[in-house]
Amino acid sequence: MESRNPAFRGSNVGRQSAGWGPSEPLNQYGQDAYGQPHPQQAPPVSRPMTMDDVVVRGFATLGTLIVTAALAWVLVPASLTLPVLAVAVIAQLGIWAFITFGQKANAPLVLTFAAVYGVLVGLVSSAYNDLYNGVVFQAVIGTALAFGATLAVYALRIVRVTPKFTKFVIAAGFGLVGLMLVNLLFSVFGADNGIGIRDASNPLAYVFSVVAILVGCFFLLLDFDAIEQGVNQRAPEKFAWYCAFGLVLSLVWIYLELLRLLSYFTGRD
Repeated sequence: MESRNPAFRGSNVGRQSAGWGPSEPLNQYGQDAYGQPHPQQAPPVSRPMTMDDVVVRGFATLGTLIVTAALAWVLVPASLTLPVLAVAVIAQLGIWAFITFGQKANAPLVLTFAAVYGVLVGLVSSAYNDLYNGVVFQAVIGTALAFGATLAVYALRIVRVTPKFTKFVIAAGFGLVGLMLVNLLFSVFGADNGIGIRDASNPLAYVFSVVAILVGCFFLLLDFDAIEQGVNQRAPEKFAWYCAFGLVLSLVWIYLELLRLLSYFTGRD
């Protein structure tokens, strides 16, 4: 059956997992069924990806992000927060686009992305914690609980990742990002609170954040499905970096939206 994951379509993943092998068995002398010596096989390109590969690379990526986030929180002075944040946003978007559209995920790129993204997350977290003491810890715990709950939902097949579900999640993600951009444009061009989706005094902001968190969890379901397909279809080992990249994106999305939602319920210091 052809995979729903574009990374596997049209490939020979699952047929011959590594390298080019003979289509017929050879005897003990390396001869084919006609008694002729078979040409030497090309060396395998890569071994198949395993679940352990995803776990190790996922922890490495998330760990890199956490370390740089902590360093940015502690080391970047308040006077430099905005310039450093602007540089981090631009660099993060550039690396994200290169990995996503160039399909070039590997250890240096993914870990560099995580390091730059960590700076952004650390500065945003520091700013929130200054205004709403303790909200960062609450958001971290909430993200961990969301991850565990989503993993349980996927493992128990309570929600199945179908092509229709995948299209819905991707469309919802684009829709949310589009609304955020519209809200930003309205804010820049004069509207005090944009279109209200980030205004704590507007009930729409609460609804938007809850929906955004749910969509982040749905993206985690897509990530789990991609990992399962990759392992079952014997994708190359390097695909584990794509999986780690996707997991970190989904987790940070959930964390930042939880941070925003919790701040609505927390009084300023």
